[in-house]
Amino acid sequence: MRYELYYWPDIQGRGEFVRLALEQAGADYVDVARRSGRGMGVPALMRLLEGEAAHAPFAPPFLKAGDLVIAQTANILLFLGPRLHLVPEDEASRLWAHQLQLTIADLVAEVHDTHHPVSGSLYYREQKPEALRRATAFTGERLPKFLGYFEAVLARNPAGATHAVGDALSYVDLSLFQVVAGLRYAFPNAMHQIEPACPRLVALHAHVERLPRIAVYLASERRLPFNQNGIFRHYAELDAESP
Repeated sequence: MRYELYYWPDIQGRGEFVRLALEQAGADYVDVARRSGRGMGVPALMRLLEGEAAHAPFAPPFLKAGDLVIAQTANILLFLGPRLHLVPEDEASRLWAHQLQLTIADLVAEVHDTHHPVSGSLYYREQKPEALRRATAFTGERLPKFLGYFEAVLARNPAGATHAVGDALSYVDLSLFQVVAGLRYAFPNAMHQIEPACPRLVALHAHVERLPRIAVYLASERRLPFNQNGIFRHYAELDAESP
């Protein structure tokens, strides 16, 4: 099957978690909004968003697979996981993977709110005092709690510390790689303070980064750079050195 991924063309964002799974699996897919031509580009994305289908998505990312249109990152990965062999076969493991992915979604939402704590419709410069307060609480309290949780997940996995679910690579591992990469870009000082307490998470990131298909993807033009329009943004004033 040829998959169609619909996401904004200039940012990694939530769509990157899906891209990583598709790339690692060597899946046949097209990143629709980043292509030109008939039926491609942002207009194609907007047609599905603004359509009147019974199951129309609220926002990207969404994936078209045959007649199915599937939205929400965790939901897309729940669908793709078995088909791309990126999740164990048993139901308990699949539910556990989905649970972890939903927790990652919670973390990503909190990252976004560090630079847009009041409203997504306002510019960062219009909410800088609130952002500083939110980011300080996030890096000091919430981020260590989230990363500590994922570190414990890896420690408790009897199959090995470089996999979150079972004894083989899963889409959760790929998503945790993206989380670490994004946090290092957005909050390098905070991560410098926190990472020593999370050696398994650091090792997982390094393991995924070296996977042949992922390495090729990261070096390609398909991997968009982090930037100030995505979820993971670096504002130096939000990443002050810990006292």
